[in-house]
Amino acid sequence: MLRGLLGEKIIVGYDLANTCCQISYCFVKENTEVETISSVAGEENYDIPTLLCKRRGVNQWLYGKEAQRYIQQYQEDGILVDNLLDMALTREEVLIDGQSYNPVALLTLFIKRSLGMLSGVVGSGKIAAIMITCAALDGRMVQLLGQVIENLTLKNTEVYFQNYTESFYYYMIYQPQELWDYQTLLLDYRGEELCFYRMECNKRTTPIVVHIHEESRAFGGEDEELLEIARGLCQNTVISSVYLIGEKFGGEWMKESLKYLCRGRRVFQGNNLYSKGAVFRLLEKIQGSEVSGSYVFLGNDKLKANIGMMVKNHDTDNYYALLDAGTNWYEAGYSLEFYMKKENDVELIVTHLTSQESKLLRMKLGELSLEKGDITKVYMKLYMVSENTLCVEVKDLGFGELRRSLDKAWREEFIIY
Repeated sequence: MLRGLLGEKIIVGYDLANTCCQISYCFVKENTEVETISSVAGEENYDIPTLLCKRRGVNQWLYGKEAQRYIQQYQEDGILVDNLLDMALTREEVLIDGQSYNPVALLTLFIKRSLGMLSGVVGSGKIAAIMITCAALDGRMVQLLGQVIENLTLKNTEVYFQNYTESFYYYMIYQPQELWDYQTLLLDYRGEELCFYRMECNKRTTPIVVHIHEESRAFGGEDEELLEIARGLCQNTVISSVYLIGEKFGGEWMKESLKYLCRGRRVFQGNNLYSKGAVFRLLEKIQGSEVSGSYVFLGNDKLKANIGMMVKNHDTDNYYALLDAGTNWYEAGYSLEFYMKKENDVELIVTHLTSQESKLLRMKLGELSLEKGDITKVYMKLYMVSENTLCVEVKDLGFGELRRSLDKAWREEFIIY
């Protein structure tokens, strides 16, 4: 979809979190570097605080660090609005300066203003695609992001979503392979919890299946506690590299932990991995990578089975693929029209990617009542309503003058694993 967008346009990775956001980008050309916007000119200060400030009595809004500075200097004249993402997820109206505001509109305003920081890089209308990445993508978050994107009215810009684990995966496959040849650890310390991700490749499967195991726990920020966690994560396994992200990893407080992690492992510190990983995912959509054909990432948001059906072509039964494993569940969908003869039900084949075990799903269309020699055309639409629930919709279209449509539709949901 993105091919042919080469030139002076850019692709953007947007890390959206409740406390701060980050924006990375690169020009859609070969061999261009992925850069991250700094919120302070001349510094590697990538965090954009996810907040707004409204001036009292006037319709003037500030965002990010500008909003923070205004509140610090003119506290009585400004109203700070934070927790924008969490408020938008609740959908409850927010009372600010005596007026009620839609929290989705407030989040949209923040994202629109922050994307304006790219104006120093590229002109208006030059963003080819945006990948928004966030900690988790359940149905509620997907619906919210869809509404925000609709409100932004971005013209000629493709927009996609992915979670942090997927951003971690795409960041890694664009690094030298010796950094992820064995297992890779990512420790994220930006809030009150310590989140850690462990990426491993199952080289016994074809293609090679990549899993990322995710955990989080309350963390007090002590070196001794971090050392204990690091030992637990690294014992009895080979770790190629470790990534520490978040400003809370700065300073001199974790000397013993760093000493331990650096024994036989490459250790990196930073805080813009997710937004860069989002850009690398867009690059994958445009031009692919050397490893993309040999690896498939199966995260929590991924479809973990191939779904298809058998169709008859000139008296020969052939498998027809409908949904592919490795697709994000919220992006998985397919529709087609086909002819039915004799059968009064639709059969789908679900094949789990890792076990290769298959099962048959049967959707009965009893009212169709096709007798011997009857034929009709049907329209079928498949889509996922959650990470493991498939929805199938079928509509009878009839067969011209030979068979009038029943003007009837069927819908059924299946738990596929």
